[in-house]
Amino acid sequence: MNKNTVLAWATGIMILVGLALIGLGAFRYNEVAGWGFASVGIGFFAIAWVFNALKGRM
Repeated sequence: MNKNTVLAWATGIMILVGLALIGLGAFRYNEVAGWGFASVGIGFFAIAWVFNALKGRM
C-alpha cells in the first residue's frame, strides 16, 4: 500500500465514522448531546475532506 491508498482508506473510514456519529446524534440522542454528536460528525467530514485533498500531493 502506498501513501495514496492509505489516505483513501483513512478518508473512507472517517466518512463512515462521521455518518455514524451524525446518525447517533439524529436518532439516538434527542437532547443537547445529539447536537454534539452531529457537530463532531461534521468535523470528521472536514478532516476526511482534507485527507482527500492531500491524495496525490504527498
